Amino acid sequence: MQDLDPAALDCLAALADEGSFERAAARLAVTQSAVSQRLRAFESRLGQPLVVRSRPLRLTAAGKVLLRVARQWHALRADAARELGLALGGAARLPIAVNADSLATWVLPALDPVVQAGLRDGHGLELVVDDQDFTHEWLREGAVLGCVSTVHEALRGCEVRALGVMHYTAVASPAFAAAHLPRGLRHDNFARVPFLVFNRKDDMQAQWVARAFGVRAPRLQERYVPSSDAYVRAAAMGWGVGVAPWIQVRDPVARGELVALAPQVTVPVALHWHQWRFGGADGDATPGLLDRIGDALARGAQAALGGDDAKPRP
Repeated sequence: MQDLDPAALDCLAALADEGSFERAAARLAVTQSAVSQRLRAFESRLGQPLVVRSRPLRLTAAGKVLLRVARQWHALRADAARELGLALGGAARLPIAVNADSLATWVLPALDPVVQAGLRDGHGLELVVDDQDFTHEWLREGAVLGCVSTVHEALRGCEVRALGVMHYTAVASPAFAAAHLPRGLRHDNFARVPFLVFNRKDDMQAQWVARAFGVRAPRLQERYVPSSDAYVRAAAMGWGVGVAPWIQVRDPVARGELVALAPQVTVPVALHWHQWRFGGADGDATPGLLDRIGDALARGAQAALGGDDAKPRP
């Protein structure tokens, strides 16, 4: 394959991020015609289409491969500029994917030192949020440089490290529990009470019920609240039973705003950090910035998930 033009890679990444030629042109500070010409020239050199001209734009399989290259190039460029003390001429975009519950609990404190340093170095961290079982697809498609995921096997060209385990437990407001579950959440009443669900990818409630009562594929009454913070607030307001990370609800439980319905039952979710490996197979050439992000997440996860209070006590 011929040498890849960095400007063409920048163009492809802008199209993937912005979803249209117009917005990509604005991001690159060039005309829409220039973006179109760069893309056509890139596709012509490669002999295959890279973008599906739909609304919004979509990358072809070849485009996704080259998007990974573009992300890696951006990370290498950002790290080289940092080490040389040079300005990038605009913040480098370094996207990583995390799950909403981690973002609501331990990710922001973990990343704060990296972000504060980034204010001086001129890099821009972007957090992409998805379910922990799906963040890995963002990495596979080249949309992000790293991800927090439940997947434990590394993609080719990536490295992975264990972060820790989040323990999910069932909670409800004291008023809800008194009115609807006077004898507790049991095998004979779970189907009659509403469960709070984050979104249609979320099956944590079904996993918890299956673990608690030995029921395969339980059918639940569902109320959707697609925000981790709002999810806990909805449970405290008495909207239904929530199944949330213990590290997120332990303080409301301690304050009496929530009660743990069966603290002896938890769903353990093991989290892993994945990132693209640059350079040699031994990983020694991994860019410092991406490696620092992974190190910060590992330290933050250990602090949040590794203590004795990371799961409820029966």
